[in-house]
Formats: sequence, C-alpha cells, structure tokens
Amino acid sequence: MTYNKLFIPCFVLMLLLVTAFAGADGFIVMPEPIPVAAPFPLEVKYHHVNVDIDNLSAVTTIDQEFYNPTSYRLEGYYIFPKPENAVITKFSMQIQGKNVSAELLDAGKARSIYEDIVRKMKDPALLEYVGRDIYKVRIFPIEPYSTKRVTIAYRELLTRDSGSVMYIYPLNTEKFSAKPLNDVSIVVNINSDDNVHSVYSPTHEIDVVQKGPKNATAAFEEKSTKPDVDFKLYYSMGSEPFGISHYAYRESGDDGFFFMNLSPAYVTGNTYMPKDITFVLDTSGSMAGEKLAQAKKALLFCIHNLKPDDGFQIIRFSAEAEQVFPALQKANPDNIDKAKSFIKDMAAIGGTNIEEALGLALGGDEKMERDAGRPHMIVFITDGKPTIGQTDTEKLITVLKKVNPKTTRIFTFGIGDDINTHLLDRITQQTRAYRSYILPDQDIELEISSFYSKVSSPVLSDLEIRLEGGVTLSRVYPDLKNLPDLFKGSSLSLIGRYSGQGKVNFILEGNVGTKRKKMEYELDFPKSESEHDFIPPLWAARRVGFLLDAIRLNGEEKELIDEVVILSRKYGIITPYTSYLIVEDEERRTASSGLEKRYQTLGNINDLDDEFREKNAEEYRDMNSESGHGSVQASKEVQDLAMATNKTQTTQGSDRLFFKKKDGKIMNITQQIRNIQGRAVYNNGSFWIDSLVQEKNKAKVKRLQFASAEYFKLLKSTPLAKDFLSLGKNVLFTINGVIYEIYE
Repeated sequence: MTYNKLFIPCFVLMLLLVTAFAGADGFIVMPEPIPVAAPFPLEVKYHHVNVDIDNLSAVTTIDQEFYNPTSYRLEGYYIFPKPENAVITKFSMQIQGKNVSAELLDAGKARSIYEDIVRKMKDPALLEYVGRDIYKVRIFPIEPYSTKRVTIAYRELLTRDSGSVMYIYPLNTEKFSAKPLNDVSIVVNINSDDNVHSVYSPTHEIDVVQKGPKNATAAFEEKSTKPDVDFKLYYSMGSEPFGISHYAYRESGDDGFFFMNLSPAYVTGNTYMPKDITFVLDTSGSMAGEKLAQAKKALLFCIHNLKPDDGFQIIRFSAEAEQVFPALQKANPDNIDKAKSFIKDMAAIGGTNIEEALGLALGGDEKMERDAGRPHMIVFITDGKPTIGQTDTEKLITVLKKVNPKTTRIFTFGIGDDINTHLLDRITQQTRAYRSYILPDQDIELEISSFYSKVSSPVLSDLEIRLEGGVTLSRVYPDLKNLPDLFKGSSLSLIGRYSGQGKVNFILEGNVGTKRKKMEYELDFPKSESEHDFIPPLWAARRVGFLLDAIRLNGEEKELIDEVVILSRKYGIITPYTSYLIVEDEERRTASSGLEKRYQTLGNINDLDDEFREKNAEEYRDMNSESGHGSVQASKEVQDLAMATNKTQTTQGSDRLFFKKKDGKIMNITQQIRNIQGRAVYNNGSFWIDSLVQEKNKAKVKRLQFASAEYFKLLKSTPLAKDFLSLGKNVLFTINGVIYEIYE
C-alpha cells in the first residue's frame, strides 16, 4: 500500500475527535496518491459532540459533515486508535446513515502501521498513538463537490477517584488542519444517583447549568476555530453540602502541584443567606450624560433584586458624600421606593472625594448598624481620580485600612481610561475583592448588573482552610489567608504547590449566616503523579499574575522579574508583558555567551519582525502606568491571569501577539507553543525546543536522525518520548536527564 502525504492530515481533520481519551484521534490513509492543488481539500461544515453520562457510563456521539471541493473521488482507510485505559462496551459508526463495521487490530499490528506511515510519509504526527489498539474501516466514496456525513457513537466506563470523575474528549486538531473548523460544539449531560458538584473544565470556557442536585449540563461552543488542546471535564459526586474535586501532578524528586475546586451543593427553593451591601456611586461632573444614566439603571437593577432580609445603603459622592439612609436598612418596599427616588435625583457635578465616600461606606464617625456574622460588601463605582480630600494613593490606602479593620470587601468598577488603576487595584487587593474595568465601548449597566447577579446570594463567608497530616501547602492562589466568599452557583479553585505526601484531613470552615460551619474531607497528595499535567501551567499563570501585579503596584525588583521570566518560559505563560521580558532576557544572555542562540525560545522572533520587541516594550511600560488605556488593559489582564481557571485564560493579550515572518506570513506566538508533560515546548522557526533545554545549556546533546533505527529504538525504549517526537522532524527536548536532538 502507498500513502499520500498530502491527504493524511486533511482526513485526520475529517474524522478526528472520536474517543474520550486524549490523543486518540482517528485518521484516514489513502491507498493511492491523488494530485490536487490544495494540501487540505476537505472543508468541515460542522463538528458536534454530545455526551450523556449516566452515573459512570458515558455515551459519546459525534456528528460531522464535510465537503469535498475537489474534482476527485476520494477513498481511504479510516484508522481509529482505541482510547487508552478505556473499556469500550459499544462502538458504532455510520457513513451517510449506513452502519459500517470496523476491524480491531492489536497494539503490535497498530504500531507497525504507524511506523510505516512515519517512514513513508516523513510525518511523525501519528506517533502519539503508539501503544494503542486500533479499529480500521474502509471509507469510500467521497464524491467530488459533495458532502459526507459521519456519525460515531461509543460507550465507555468512567472511573471515580475519591468522589471525583474525569471525562476527556480529544480536541487537538490544529496539527492536522490548515483551515479553521466552521463550528465546534460539545455538550455534556451529567446524571447521577449522587449529588453532582464542582463541574469544571481546566481547558475550555464552558457554560454550566445545574438542573437539579443530581443533574448538570456543561457546554462549549466556538466558531471558525483551530482547537489545539483536548477538552477535559471534571466533576465530583457525593452528598456533602460542599463538593470538592482534588487532583495532583508531581514529578519524582520535586514538590508537587495540586488543584482543588470547591462548590456549594445545588440549593432548591428560596434558601439564602442574608447579606449587607452598600452601593457607592461617583456623581462627579465627569460622569455626566450616558455614563451616569447607565450607572443609575444598574443600581435600580441591583436594588430590585435584593432579598427582603438584605440590608442595603446607597451613597453618591462628588465633592461631598451623601447617603440615602442614616444606616443600613432592610430591603422592604418603603426603603426600596426611597432608594429609587434617591437614584432618580442623582446629578453629575463637582469633584471626586473618594476618601469621604469610602469612609462613609465603611462607617465613618457614626458606625453603621450591622448584624454580626452577615457578609458585608461594598460596590464602588467611579470614573475618575481623587481630586478632593486625600489624593495620595499610599496615604489614602492607609486611611482606608484604619477605618476598615474587619476588611469589608470592596468591589471596584472603574469606568473609562482616566482613572487611577493603582488606587482601585490596591483597594481590592487589600479587601480580598476584585476589580472590574468598563471601557468606553462597553455597557455599564450590563457589566454591573451581571456582577451583582453573581454575588447576590452568598452561601459561605469568611472561609478558612487547613490541613492535618504530613503535607505542607505553599504558594497557593488565591492566598489561603485571604480567601473570597462563596456564592450560589459559583466555585472556588485553589492551585498551589505541596511538599510531603500521603492522605490528609482537609478542613473547610466558614460562616453560614450567623453560624460557623466546619466540614472535613480526606484528600490524597501522591508522591508521584503524571496524569493531570494541566495543573503546572495553571499554577504558573496565577503565580505570574501575582508577580506582575506586585511589579505594577510596587515597582520593579530583579527577583520578581527573574521569576516571571523563568516561570513564563518554562510553562508557556506568554502575554505581551512576559514575552517582552523573555525576549530581553534571552538576547542579553546570548550576547554574553551565556546561552546558545539556537536554544532561544522567543528571542529570535526579533530576527523575523523588527517591530515585535518595541511593540511589547511599549505595552510593558504601559503596564506600569497609573492611568490610561494601557494601564486599564494591563490591570484587567493581570488580574485575569492571577485568577486563571482554564488554558484560555492563561493567554491574556494573545490577540496582540502577532508577528510577521520574513516571507510575509503572519503568525501568533501562542500558536507556536505546546504544553507537554507539564511544561512548554516552542517552535522557534527552525525546530521545536523544550523549555527545559535551557536549564541544561551546557549538557551534551544526543543527536538522532529522524526515522532512523536509533530514532525508533528511542521510541520503543522510552514511551514518553513519543509526545515530543510527534511534534515534527526537528525537535530538541530533554527526558530522563538527557537532551535529544532530532534532525531531518
């Protein structure tokens, strides 16, 4: 049999995503070469995936339609690698609505097929499937200028580990596709005999709808996209009031990484915890017009959605601050009407006295009457800098700290670009809240009302977490001493490092109304674990976000810069700010002969686009500014990085990381990075380079020619090498303490 190199990738695109385990894509091999003008002739019309999970039984159904724009009738053999560790109880496939049967080949026969393809096609992308059994079926015909619909269904048994369940669907298609997929969607329906908690994806932005205590749906959808990472979904099952998912990743001889996701159980009816909330609105002259009109509508939305037992207050401020009530009041109809009149009469005039406004919100000279144990939050909305009262950022922060001994959370909304981001960011940082910035083209009413909907129903406040056992946690984000409150429909993700090992008693405490509640869970922190390699990059993103915020607000320090560079490069946390620092570091080290030029990950980008470094340098300077568009943009992105819960959120500012190669081709740095075994590998224009190679800069390199006998010997003796070998024909990587260079 001969294989057409041009057609393998396009047909991999055609029939991929057919298993529930990472890397188990399907592909088609052509029996005869057919010359065509384009290397990827098939167009994907849609790719829809539906998953029904009933307890631990998952049925995955894939529906795809493709168009053949060529004048050739195409045929081939569809190869389906059996999911690793999966127990498939049923497998079926249809082509144009007709059932077809597949031949099952064992791993030995499958390996010979893969290696034969690599030798003849000079394409190593399929090596990631080595070690799998495969299904094989003939695909014929695919008529010229016609569509072909393919549906695949299989049933697999998932596993439950300490109450947590993982489902994986391979969505890594970029290496097989020269054109974005028109439409990709995944819908996962979960039904369980136990309560379902903590539905979470570390890889994709999903919408989660809890339909009941034992039912949930998670959905992902994108248009015109090139997926480059597999879809992973985690959830927990159990009867506890708070669900917890816990996973770890640890390489031998090093501290481990852990990930926890906490979420409250689904609550039926109108059960809720009363809260106290103070709305503080800037009515200075700069708010005149549409800004104030939208802000007033947002306030009306918020007060109309208060619960009867909630306490509330509204303060407007310009040169002076004024409140609608002498103290917090219950949200009864009379008080709501008074607040509506107060909002209606607001007019924009005068300066900006932030000191008096927040002092009044926090109690001022006449302490506000509050019920002990009830969560209290302040929503602070402004479009300007302080011009009256205390205007110095440091002194104002000191004043607020004195009048806020209980650290009432202050959520800030900055409107527009002419604001002091350092002041607002320091306020939220000090009070364990978070900031939001509303740009001129954004809807103020929508942003504020959306925020309120998320925090309107607190379920657990003043959280405390501790461990009892032989494990120590470190560099945890968010900080265990400054944990946010939990709200209905929300979750809390903790990511950090750990030392020690074994099972520990995990204790969670918090206030439910006026009562203190204590919950205990048994968690295992392993000595070695390689499966959950999504954790290190997520931890690094949060750590880098934390460090960048410290640089922004407190100034540059060499130790902080060095750590940002090391972490960003190792784990692939590439933003306009970190890429500038990495490029600068690699150029400096190369100039001083401390780093071979070919070992650079990003430094040689300047050889391709002279403007790239200066563009990112300007963004880095803007990051350190106190106001302006660049300052606002940096504040938003750095905070999102420090709170990242999935891969998408680790690539802040990726839309500004395009560069032009000498041949005129436009590329994006983030498309040149892959995460393998918990770390980043970069395509630097000449070859793929493992980020760890720089740490072994002076080590001896073992060179192996692509597709040679020694090449396949390494593949057989070191199975983990396949993840690197499948990247291409020119790869530089380290494994088991040895640097390997694969060359064509």
